[in-house]
Amino acid sequence: MAESKKFIPFVSPESNMAEFTVRALIIGLVLAVVLGAANAYLGLKAGMTIAATYPAAVIGMALIKLLKGTVLEENFTRTVGSIGESIAAGAIFTLPAFFIAGIWDPFFTPGNYMISAAIMTVGGILGIMFVALLRRVMVEDVELPFPESVAAAEIHKAGRHGGGGSKFLFSAMGIGAVIQALGTFKLFATSWSSLITLGKGHLLFRSPDVSPAYMGVGYIIGPKLAALNFSGGVLAWGLLAPIIAYFKYVNGDTPADIDWTSTMVQVWKDYVRPIAIGGMLVGASFTLWKMRKSLATGIARSVGDVKKAASGTDVKTDRTDQDISFKWIMIGILGSAVATFFIYNYFAQNVVAALVATIVMIVAGFFFAAVSGYLVGIIGSSNNPISGLTLSTLVVAAILMVALGMEGIPGVAAVLGVAAVVCVAAAVAGEMLQDLKAGHILGGTPWKMQLGDIIGVVVSAAIMFIPLLILHEGDIKMGGTGFGGNALPAPQASLMAILSKGIVAGDMEWILIFTGMLMGVGFILMNVKSPMLVSVGMYLPLGTTFAIFVGGLIKGVVERVNEKKKFNDAQKSRVENNGILIAAGLIAGEALIGLLFAGVAFFEQELFEFFAQPTFIISMIVFAVVAWLLIQIPVKNAGNPNDPAPPQVSM
Repeated sequence: MAESKKFIPFVSPESNMAEFTVRALIIGLVLAVVLGAANAYLGLKAGMTIAATYPAAVIGMALIKLLKGTVLEENFTRTVGSIGESIAAGAIFTLPAFFIAGIWDPFFTPGNYMISAAIMTVGGILGIMFVALLRRVMVEDVELPFPESVAAAEIHKAGRHGGGGSKFLFSAMGIGAVIQALGTFKLFATSWSSLITLGKGHLLFRSPDVSPAYMGVGYIIGPKLAALNFSGGVLAWGLLAPIIAYFKYVNGDTPADIDWTSTMVQVWKDYVRPIAIGGMLVGASFTLWKMRKSLATGIARSVGDVKKAASGTDVKTDRTDQDISFKWIMIGILGSAVATFFIYNYFAQNVVAALVATIVMIVAGFFFAAVSGYLVGIIGSSNNPISGLTLSTLVVAAILMVALGMEGIPGVAAVLGVAAVVCVAAAVAGEMLQDLKAGHILGGTPWKMQLGDIIGVVVSAAIMFIPLLILHEGDIKMGGTGFGGNALPAPQASLMAILSKGIVAGDMEWILIFTGMLMGVGFILMNVKSPMLVSVGMYLPLGTTFAIFVGGLIKGVVERVNEKKKFNDAQKSRVENNGILIAAGLIAGEALIGLLFAGVAFFEQELFEFFAQPTFIISMIVFAVVAWLLIQIPVKNAGNPNDPAPPQVSM
C-alpha cells in the first residue's frame, strides 16, 4: 500500500458493530487458559511455543459465527485467546529457574504460587501499558510487514465472504496441516544435517526445517529481510562455531571418539549464542535510536490528547485509533512499579537493591517491549526471541546486583525476579502488538482489545502455575527430577539459572557478551539494514532461519516472474494477494495441527510412525510442493490485464 493513500480498515471507523461482548470475552478467556497450558508443556519439553494467534483466530471465528456474532467479536476473542501463550512463554522461560537454581525447593508453596501469579500479572499489565504507548508508531510503520498479523486478519476476512480468496486460504491451511502431520508421523525427515570434515576442522551443515509455517513467514516478509535473518545463521554456523570448535578442540588432548556433531551444537549454545546476545543488545539500542522521533511523536500525541481533555477541549479521534487513556496508562505503569518493588524486596530482602531493580525493570521493560514489537513486525510472534531479550535483561540486572553487593541466594533470586517480569512484559507486548496490528487491519477498537487482554492476563496468571506444578510433580512421581531433568529440560530456564548464579558468583565469561556488542557496532558501521535481525538469526536454530530464507527466495522468484511476464499493476496486485493468502494458510494450518499434537503429547499417547529413520528425499518433494503452491497458483490467477485491480491485502 502506498504511503500517500489513507488506510481503510475492513470495518469502517464509523461502524458501531458489536465487539467487546460477554460471549466473546468468555470464549477468549477459555482459549487463553487452554492454549497457554498446551504451550507451557511444549516449552518445558522443547524450549519453544506455538503462536496462539492462529488457533485462537480459527476456533474463535468458528464459535462466534455459530453464535451469529460479528467479525469484530472474532477479532476480540482472538486477541484475548492468544494472550495466554505469551503468559506461558514468560512463565516457562523463568519460573522453573527458581527451582533449578535451588531457590524454590519444593517448587510449590502458597508463597511461591502468590509470587508467581504476581510476577505474571505485573509483567503482563506492564507489557500492555507499554504497547498502548507504542501502538500508533508501530502499526502505522510501513516498513514493518507484520506477517502473522496479516495472516490472522486474512483468516477473519476470508471467513466473512466467499470467493477465490477464502478458497486459497483454507486450501493452504489444509495442506499446511497435512504436511505437519505427515512430518510428525515420520513419513519424511523434518530436518537433515551432515558433518563435513576439512583437514582438522569441521563444518556442520543443516537443511532448512520442513516447515510450511516458516516458509510462509519468509514469503510474507520477502527476500531482503529473510536474507538478513539467514545471514546471522550463516555467520553462526559457517564462521563462529567452526572457528571456536577448531581452536578449542583440535589439539593432541582431543578424545579420538569425540562426537563432532554434538560438539558443534554445544559450541553454538555455549559460545555463539552469548555473542548473539551481545549483538542483540546493541541492535536493540540501535533500533530504539532509529525510532526515537516516531516514539517521541507518538507519546507527545498521547500527552497532547490528555491535555486537551483536561482543559475541556473536545478531542475527536476515530474509534479505530483510540487507546487506553494516557492517564490510565501512567497509573498502570506506576501501580505495576510499586507492586514490583514489593516483589523484588521479597526476593532480595534489601530495600535499595529492590528499588534499583524496579527502576531497571521499568526501563528495560519499555526498551524490550519496543524491541519485541519491532521483531514481531518483521518476523512474527512465532519467531520472536523472547528468551534472548530476557537473557539480555538478566545480564544487566545481575551486574547491578553484584555492584550493589548482593550475593548468594538473595542476589540470584533478585536477578531472576527482574528477568521474569521483563520476560512476561516483552512476551505480552509482542503478542499484543501482533493482535493490535490484525485489529488495525480489521477495524477493531484498540482500547477494547487492550482492556480485554488485561482481563486475559489476570486470569491466565492466576492459573498458569497449575499446569507447571502438575508437569513438575508428575515427572518427579515417575522417577524424574522435575524441571531441568531429562523429561522437562526447560532449556531457557536452565540457562537463566546458570547465568544468574555464574554472574552473581563472579565466574561469567563476559568476553563473549562484549565481543557480540562490538560485532553489533560493526554491523551498524557497515550500514546493515537491521543489525538486530542478523543477531537474531545467529541466536535462532539454523533450520528455522534457513526455512524462512527459502520462503523469501520463493517470493523473489514470484517477483521475477511478474517482471518476466510483464504483468501490469492490477495483475501484480492479484498475484501478491493470492500469495499472501496461501502463505497465511500454510502458517495457520501448521499451527493448528501442532496444537493438536501438543494435546496428544500431553496425555502421553504414542503416535503412529511410518519409518523409524525417515528419509529426506521425500522432504525435498515437500519443499517442491510448497514452492509450486506459492509460485504457480498466484501467477496462474493473475487474471486479465484489463480487469481492475482488487483491494490489496493490508500490510
